[in-house]
Amino acid sequence: MQSTLPLAGLLDRRGLIFLGVLASAALLMPVLALLIPANSAFAIPPYLVALFGKYLCYALLAVALDLVWGYCGILSLGHGAFFALGGYAMGMYLMRQIGTRGVYANPVLPDFMVFLNMKELPITWWGFQSFPYAMLMVLLVPGVLAFCFGWLAFRSRVTGVYLSIITQAMTYALLLAFFRNDMGFGGNNGLTDFKDILGFNIQSPATRVALFCASAVALGAGYLISRAVVTSKFGKVVIAIRDGESRTRFLGYRVETYKLFVFTLSAMMAGVAGALYVPQVGIINPGEFAPTNSIEAVIWVAVGGRGTLVGAALGAIIVNWGKTFFTGALPEYWLFALGALFVLVTLFMPKGVIGTLDQLKARRATAKATAERNAAQAGE
Repeated sequence: MQSTLPLAGLLDRRGLIFLGVLASAALLMPVLALLIPANSAFAIPPYLVALFGKYLCYALLAVALDLVWGYCGILSLGHGAFFALGGYAMGMYLMRQIGTRGVYANPVLPDFMVFLNMKELPITWWGFQSFPYAMLMVLLVPGVLAFCFGWLAFRSRVTGVYLSIITQAMTYALLLAFFRNDMGFGGNNGLTDFKDILGFNIQSPATRVALFCASAVALGAGYLISRAVVTSKFGKVVIAIRDGESRTRFLGYRVETYKLFVFTLSAMMAGVAGALYVPQVGIINPGEFAPTNSIEAVIWVAVGGRGTLVGAALGAIIVNWGKTFFTGALPEYWLFALGALFVLVTLFMPKGVIGTLDQLKARRATAKATAERNAAQAGE
């Protein structure tokens, strides 16, 4: 599945700018957060480092959703489930690192298991004391769920709004399941009180900066992977499926295989986003499975520009910055602002921020070419 375009085609001007901004942020953040004195106007406090890192995780989730919705035409309302599963995998690793530093000082069982009178570690928790195993589960658990779900749905040729409703039902079912204490994942309270990651204090400014940089690298890698897919021969077929699934199937392509691959890859990217999100916010609970979270992710992509990748990431950052601002300044009006934003984008910018800018650029180019042609004709 190699790209048919050269590197310049894989990384267009917009992509180069996007990766350049990410690289600059990853290089500047350690300087601004760790080396500059705290009383300087250029210093970034630790809470803002974690906040910006959270935005990058949301941006990676938006890129993952844009890959399936913007390029394959699959409107998933369940990507929050893959995000949360990746977060739970990371949370389980962080809980196993607490050891005897918990309230009950149990070297094996997390505090909530001791509180619930559980006598032994559930089999689902085995191996999570190992970071490589936890990272494997971050990819494997969302990937396997997406593969099984997609295999059943796509082979049954479930499409359109019916598929969207089923994905939303999936994440709601997981929400109800993880709320149960007997599931062994902390019930309503979830997993929290993390101490360290890879031996480093999770609350220290240096660790927060490292997590921010890791989020920037993951977002850049997710963009590159998605870009490589959509600019390849494989990606051309995926786009054809989006624009005319029946015609593509009639031409002899196994549509289900293409959709299944993209859906599974997107779920694994969402799992990575969730895994990086958890140590930066310090908690993971069943609320992350809420269907509203998946719907918000769709709004991010729509605002930034569906089918642009960079626009999806930009939309996630813009909307979540707005959420941070409005929930602090006007908390009771945030949902109204979000709804108004979605309506305004739908009516006046149906292609999102990036798509609208592309349209304006194309109109200017057309107007310029027309003016030059008229001038040439007048000179003759």
